[in-house]
Amino acid sequence: MYKMIIDTETANGLERPLPYDIGYAIFDDKTGRVVCSRSFVVAEIFLNKELMAGAYYAYKMPQYWEDIQNGKRVMKRFLNIRKILLDDLKKWNVTEVGAYNMQFDKRAVINDVRELTNYLRQLFPANINFFCIWNMACTSICQTDEYIQFIIDNNLLTEKGNIPTSAEVVYAYLQNDIHFTESHTGLEDVRIEKDIYFAVKLSEMEYDDTPCYNPWMKVRKYYKLWQERMAEGE
Repeated sequence: MYKMIIDTETANGLERPLPYDIGYAIFDDKTGRVVCSRSFVVAEIFLNKELMAGAYYAYKMPQYWEDIQNGKRVMKRFLNIRKILLDDLKKWNVTEVGAYNMQFDKRAVINDVRELTNYLRQLFPANINFFCIWNMACTSICQTDEYIQFIIDNNLLTEKGNIPTSAEVVYAYLQNDIHFTESHTGLEDVRIEKDIYFAVKLSEMEYDDTPCYNPWMKVRKYYKLWQERMAEGE
Protein backbone atom coordinates (compact mmCIF):
# COMPACT_ATOMS: atom_id res chain seq x y z
CA MET A 1 0.00 0.00 0.00
CA TYR A 2 1.27 3.45 -0.91
CA LYS A 3 0.49 6.60 1.04
CA MET A 4 1.21 10.29 0.52
CA ILE A 5 2.44 12.88 2.99
CA ILE A 6 2.01 16.51 1.97
CA ASP A 7 3.21 19.79 3.43
CA THR A 8 2.57 23.40 2.50
CA GLU A 9 4.15 26.75 3.23
CA THR A 10 1.70 29.61 2.97
CA ALA A 11 1.21 33.34 2.56
CA ASN A 12 -1.85 35.49 3.35
CA GLY A 13 -1.98 34.86 7.11
CA LEU A 14 -3.66 32.10 9.07
CA GLU A 15 -7.28 33.04 8.42
CA ARG A 16 -7.04 32.24 4.72
CA PRO A 17 -3.62 30.68 4.06
CA LEU A 18 -2.59 30.32 0.42
CA PRO A 19 0.21 27.82 -0.32
CA TYR A 20 3.15 29.01 -2.38
CA ASP A 21 5.12 25.82 -1.65
CA ILE A 22 3.58 22.37 -2.01
CA GLY A 23 5.77 19.36 -1.30
CA TYR A 24 4.77 15.73 -1.11
CA ALA A 25 6.16 12.23 -1.08
CA ILE A 26 4.53 8.90 -1.91
CA PHE A 27 5.96 5.95 -0.03
CA ASP A 28 5.51 2.25 0.63
CA ASP A 29 3.68 1.97 3.94
CA LYS A 30 5.49 -1.26 4.82
CA THR A 31 9.08 -0.39 3.98
CA GLY A 32 9.05 3.41 3.98
CA ARG A 33 10.63 3.47 0.51
CA VAL A 34 9.79 6.71 -1.30
CA VAL A 35 8.63 6.05 -4.85
CA CYS A 36 7.74 9.62 -5.82
CA SER A 37 8.56 13.04 -4.39
CA ARG A 38 7.75 16.52 -5.67
CA SER A 39 8.59 20.06 -4.66
CA PHE A 40 6.40 22.68 -6.34
CA VAL A 41 6.37 26.45 -6.12
CA VAL A 42 2.93 27.84 -6.96
CA ALA A 43 3.57 30.53 -9.57
CA GLU A 44 0.41 32.59 -9.01
CA ILE A 45 1.15 32.98 -5.29
CA PHE A 46 4.95 33.10 -5.29
CA LEU A 47 5.09 35.78 -7.99
CA ASN A 48 2.55 37.95 -6.19
CA LYS A 49 4.87 40.40 -4.42
CA GLU A 50 2.14 41.80 -2.20
CA LEU A 51 1.12 38.36 -0.91
CA MET A 52 4.66 37.12 -0.44
CA ALA A 53 5.76 40.26 1.40
CA GLY A 54 3.55 39.17 4.26
CA ALA A 55 4.52 35.49 4.22
CA TYR A 56 5.98 34.31 7.53
CA TYR A 57 9.00 32.82 5.76
CA ALA A 58 9.32 35.56 3.14
CA TYR A 59 13.02 35.83 3.94
CA LYS A 60 13.50 32.42 2.31
CA MET A 61 12.54 33.74 -1.16
CA PRO A 62 16.15 34.09 -2.38
CA GLN A 63 16.74 30.44 -1.47
CA TYR A 64 13.63 29.44 -3.41
CA TRP A 65 14.87 31.26 -6.50
CA GLU A 66 18.21 29.50 -6.19
CA ASP A 67 16.48 26.13 -5.78
CA ILE A 68 14.30 26.79 -8.83
CA GLN A 69 17.33 27.69 -10.92
CA ASN A 70 19.24 24.56 -9.95
CA GLY A 71 16.23 22.29 -10.42
CA LYS A 72 15.64 21.43 -6.77
CA ARG A 73 12.14 22.89 -7.00
CA VAL A 74 9.82 23.42 -9.94
CA MET A 75 7.65 26.50 -10.38
CA LYS A 76 4.33 25.78 -12.09
CA ARG A 77 0.86 27.21 -12.28
CA PHE A 78 -1.54 25.69 -9.78
CA LEU A 79 -3.64 23.74 -12.28
CA ASN A 80 -0.51 22.07 -13.63
CA ILE A 81 0.53 21.12 -10.09
CA ARG A 82 -2.92 19.71 -9.47
CA LYS A 83 -2.78 17.60 -12.62
CA ILE A 84 0.61 16.11 -11.70
CA LEU A 85 -0.53 15.40 -8.14
CA LEU A 86 -3.70 13.65 -9.33
CA ASP A 87 -1.69 11.62 -11.86
CA ASP A 88 0.71 10.55 -9.08
CA LEU A 89 -2.17 9.50 -6.83
CA LYS A 90 -3.64 7.43 -9.64
CA LYS A 91 -0.33 5.90 -10.73
CA TRP A 92 0.49 4.65 -7.24
CA ASN A 93 -3.12 3.89 -6.27
CA VAL A 94 -2.94 6.19 -3.24
CA THR A 95 -6.09 6.44 -1.15
CA GLU A 96 -4.60 7.83 2.08
CA VAL A 97 -2.99 11.25 2.41
CA GLY A 98 -1.47 12.64 5.59
CA ALA A 99 0.20 15.75 6.94
CA TYR A 100 1.56 16.81 10.31
CA ASN A 101 -1.33 19.25 10.70
CA MET A 102 -3.81 17.78 8.26
CA GLN A 103 -6.60 20.21 9.10
CA PHE A 104 -4.38 23.16 8.20
CA ASP A 105 -2.79 21.74 5.06
CA LYS A 106 -6.10 20.46 3.70
CA ARG A 107 -7.75 23.83 4.26
CA ALA A 108 -4.78 25.64 2.72
CA VAL A 109 -4.76 23.68 -0.54
CA ILE A 110 -8.53 24.08 -0.83
CA ASN A 111 -7.97 27.84 -0.53
CA ASP A 112 -5.59 27.70 -3.50
CA VAL A 113 -8.13 25.69 -5.48
CA ARG A 114 -10.89 28.21 -4.87
CA GLU A 115 -8.67 31.28 -5.20
CA LEU A 116 -6.92 30.24 -8.40
CA THR A 117 -9.71 28.48 -10.34
CA ASN A 118 -13.22 29.51 -11.21
CA TYR A 119 -14.85 26.09 -11.13
CA LEU A 120 -13.07 23.66 -8.79
CA ARG A 121 -13.90 23.24 -5.10
CA GLN A 122 -11.50 20.47 -3.96
CA LEU A 123 -7.96 19.35 -4.68
CA PHE A 124 -8.16 15.66 -3.76
CA PRO A 125 -10.53 13.05 -5.22
CA ALA A 126 -13.53 11.96 -3.16
CA ASN A 127 -12.03 8.53 -2.44
CA ILE A 128 -9.09 9.94 -0.45
CA ASN A 129 -8.95 9.36 3.29
CA PHE A 130 -6.92 11.77 5.39
CA PHE A 131 -4.72 11.15 8.43
CA CYS A 132 -2.95 13.51 10.81
CA ILE A 133 0.59 12.76 11.97
CA TRP A 134 0.37 15.49 14.62
CA ASN A 135 -2.56 13.70 16.25
CA MET A 136 -0.67 10.42 15.92
CA ALA A 137 2.28 11.87 17.84
CA CYS A 138 0.12 13.62 20.43
CA THR A 139 -1.74 10.40 21.27
CA SER A 140 1.38 8.27 21.54
CA ILE A 141 5.00 9.48 21.74
CA CYS A 142 4.17 12.83 23.31
CA GLN A 143 2.23 11.14 26.10
CA THR A 144 5.22 9.35 27.58
CA ASP A 145 7.29 10.16 30.62
CA GLU A 146 10.40 10.05 28.43
CA TYR A 147 9.08 12.78 26.11
CA ILE A 148 7.97 14.97 29.02
CA GLN A 149 11.36 14.57 30.69
CA PHE A 150 13.13 15.49 27.43
CA ILE A 151 11.13 18.72 27.29
CA ILE A 152 11.79 19.56 30.94
CA ASP A 153 15.49 18.70 30.82
CA ASN A 154 16.04 20.90 27.78
CA ASN A 155 13.90 23.84 28.93
CA LEU A 156 11.55 23.53 25.98
CA LEU A 157 8.26 24.39 27.67
CA THR A 158 6.24 27.03 25.83
CA GLU A 159 5.79 30.53 27.25
CA LYS A 160 2.46 29.38 28.71
CA GLY A 161 4.08 26.36 30.32
CA ASN A 162 2.74 23.77 27.87
CA ILE A 163 4.51 20.80 26.33
CA PRO A 164 5.45 21.64 22.71
CA THR A 165 4.38 19.09 20.09
CA SER A 166 5.57 20.61 16.83
CA ALA A 167 7.17 18.37 14.24
CA GLU A 168 10.47 20.12 14.95
CA VAL A 169 10.43 19.28 18.66
CA VAL A 170 9.11 15.74 18.23
CA TYR A 171 11.79 15.02 15.63
CA ALA A 172 14.46 16.53 17.89
CA TYR A 173 13.31 14.13 20.61
CA LEU A 174 13.39 11.13 18.29
CA GLN A 175 16.89 12.04 17.12
CA ASN A 176 18.01 13.13 20.60
CA ASP A 177 19.26 16.29 18.92
CA ILE A 178 18.27 19.43 20.79
CA HIS A 179 19.81 21.57 18.04
CA PHE A 180 17.65 20.23 15.22
CA THR A 181 15.91 22.98 13.25
CA GLU A 182 13.05 22.32 10.86
CA SER A 183 13.56 23.60 7.32
CA HIS A 184 10.03 25.02 6.97
CA THR A 185 10.02 24.20 3.28
CA GLY A 186 7.50 21.75 1.89
CA LEU A 187 9.37 18.64 0.75
CA GLU A 188 12.08 18.85 3.40
CA ASP A 189 9.45 18.95 6.14
CA VAL A 190 7.62 16.02 4.55
CA ARG A 191 10.73 13.90 5.06
CA ILE A 192 10.85 14.45 8.81
CA GLU A 193 7.07 14.03 9.08
CA LYS A 194 7.41 10.64 7.40
CA ASP A 195 10.03 9.67 9.99
CA ILE A 196 7.69 10.70 12.81
CA TYR A 197 4.87 8.72 11.18
CA PHE A 198 6.96 5.55 11.15
CA ALA A 199 8.31 6.17 14.65
CA VAL A 200 4.74 6.16 15.95
CA LYS A 201 3.84 3.04 13.99
CA LEU A 202 6.96 1.17 15.07
CA SER A 203 6.45 2.12 18.71
CA GLU A 204 3.43 -0.23 18.76
CA MET A 205 1.65 2.30 20.97
CA GLU A 206 -2.02 2.98 20.45
CA TYR A 207 -2.64 6.19 18.55
CA ASP A 208 -5.34 8.22 16.84
CA ASP A 209 -4.63 9.49 13.33
CA THR A 210 -7.95 11.30 12.83
CA PRO A 211 -7.48 14.88 11.59
CA CYS A 212 -8.52 17.25 14.36
CA TYR A 213 -7.87 20.70 15.73
CA ASN A 214 -5.47 21.26 18.64
CA PRO A 215 -4.34 17.68 19.40
CA TRP A 216 -1.66 19.25 21.63
CA MET A 217 -4.37 19.72 24.26
CA LYS A 218 -4.34 15.93 24.80
CA VAL A 219 -0.67 16.22 25.75
CA ARG A 220 -1.42 19.12 28.09
CA LYS A 221 -3.87 16.86 29.94
CA TYR A 222 -1.24 14.13 30.22
CA TYR A 223 1.31 16.68 31.45
CA LYS A 224 -1.01 17.78 34.26
CA LEU A 225 -1.37 14.16 35.35
CA TRP A 226 2.40 13.76 35.16
CA GLN A 227 2.86 16.81 37.38
CA GLU A 228 0.43 15.37 39.91
CA ARG A 229 2.32 12.07 39.97
CA MET A 230 5.62 13.86 40.47
CA ALA A 231 4.15 15.92 43.32
CA GLU A 232 2.82 12.79 45.00
CA GLY A 233 6.22 11.16 44.63
CA GLU A 234 7.82 14.05 46.46
